[in-house]
Amino acid sequence: MRITKRTHSCVQLEKDGRRLVIDPGGFSEQDAALGADVLLVTHEHPDHFDEGRLRAALEANPGAALWTLRSVADQLSAAFPGRVNTVGHGDAFTAAGFEIQVHGELHAVIHPDIPRITNVGYLVDCSVFHPGDALTVPDHPVDTLMLPVHAPWNKISEVIDYVREVGPRRAIDVHDAYLSDLARPIYDRQIGGLGGAEHGRLAPGEEREL
Repeated sequence: MRITKRTHSCVQLEKDGRRLVIDPGGFSEQDAALGADVLLVTHEHPDHFDEGRLRAALEANPGAALWTLRSVADQLSAAFPGRVNTVGHGDAFTAAGFEIQVHGELHAVIHPDIPRITNVGYLVDCSVFHPGDALTVPDHPVDTLMLPVHAPWNKISEVIDYVREVGPRRAIDVHDAYLSDLARPIYDRQIGGLGGAEHGRLAPGEEREL
């Protein structure tokens, strides 16, 4: 399986000529979702969910389908009958040859005064886990953790402890658009040195074989 990093929290996975895209939001490239056979969205925040990008991808590929939580599905299901699927914690399904498990229920706490919304994470082929905006620990071993490295709802000690708790072989940064180039070496050194797993980041458009 090959991963291609897109800007911020969007990633693309490919195997056997099929493509899966997670969280093509408003910070990701305009074409981030195009060419996808499988689309997954973790929650409704605009840096993870952009309706226009999803509509374009579903219109471009009549065989493509979307799996997401209800708050996102309700905005697209009428336009694409039978192609928008609502999922929640504990669900498992197969799409375009990818085996996908759904883990998690709530977005991380931004502030006690801000109501929490639903957030789900996706474990793909029992290997790659994208948690969205949460520090969800799936009840399954993870080989590659897509690590939300910098957000209004986290601090670096929580990120390090999350890597330790999940225990992946490697962690690759996502949710990184807010992180300045000045801060990146600090995050790389501390997460890599303390997390207990191989840690790295990919530039937008960069690929890696998993």
